[in-house]
Amino acid sequence: MSATRVVVVGGGIIGLSIGWRCAQRGLTVTVHDSAGDDGAWYAAAGMLAPAGEAGFGQEALTGLLVESATRWPDFAAELERETGIAVGYDTVGTLSVALTADDLAEARRLWEYRREHGLGVSPLLPSAIREREPALSPRLRGGAHAPDDRQVDPRRVVAALRAALGPAIVRDRVTDLPASRPVVVAAGSGTAALTGLPVRPVKGLVLRLRGEPGLLRHVVSGWADGRHVYLVPRADGEVVVGATQEERVDATVTAGQVLDLLRAATDLVPDLGECELVETLVRHRPATPDNAPLLGAYGEGVVVAAGHHRNGVLLAPVTADLIAELVATGKSAPLLDAFAPGRFG
Repeated sequence: MSATRVVVVGGGIIGLSIGWRCAQRGLTVTVHDSAGDDGAWYAAAGMLAPAGEAGFGQEALTGLLVESATRWPDFAAELERETGIAVGYDTVGTLSVALTADDLAEARRLWEYRREHGLGVSPLLPSAIREREPALSPRLRGGAHAPDDRQVDPRRVVAALRAALGPAIVRDRVTDLPASRPVVVAAGSGTAALTGLPVRPVKGLVLRLRGEPGLLRHVVSGWADGRHVYLVPRADGEVVVGATQEERVDATVTAGQVLDLLRAATDLVPDLGECELVETLVRHRPATPDNAPLLGAYGEGVVVAAGHHRNGVLLAPVTADLIAELVATGKSAPLLDAFAPGRFG
């Protein structure tokens, strides 16, 4: 599928990244997006932690996540240079922490998984953890530092991509795929209606707190009495707290879900209890039966890039590069083989 023009259906972080990379290759790009800020990216915390986002046994997905993480520094720097918009790319790393002995056993499984995939992780005593982050609870049983993990602000990334693409973005809803030119379907959960592929919405709740800047320096990924939570600090004092995961399609924010997230967050960082709760937000992650994305050609003139589940932000650079290459040259990179859209029959 060698092309000079391409239509991208979907203006989330995946669709915009693909559109940007295609435009850089000299293709004439039109991105159709009716969702505005309704996509999963708007709730995403922006953690770039490849081993922490793949399940055990998902070797191909882990490899793709690791590869995309290596592309993020250049992706972020290039986007900032082109648009002048800072995307919040931060290299301080993640602290993985555990409140109880059982939590520590679960955390150690993840640390071992990281080592198996060549990702750095350094176990730390509780005293050493609190030297790095004094706001963490003195009750911690242990933790580790993952220096290779990064973070980015997805809302800033999307703002920059929108600026880079400018008038190439068309605000409308696509209900039928155009037949006159190559089309990339990157419509999140909406991909199912357009293609018939098994992409389902998975509900997730994320909270945003606001306090004094500097309460946390690192991303904190922690277990507290069996509940996992992540805390992602921004430079302005915002802390993103997430996230629930439910096989539901409603957008209701329940008191119980908020309570569970806040209890785990304040167990790990007690001072978060003094922060203002500024946002409760539900979005739906696009997931597939094996929780890996659908990437590649799917019928004549159609390419799919959807179903990224929890990994849309992390996988944006590698997805954009591989899909733009496929559209522009017709060549499918070997990295795409395990994620063929037709693999479910």
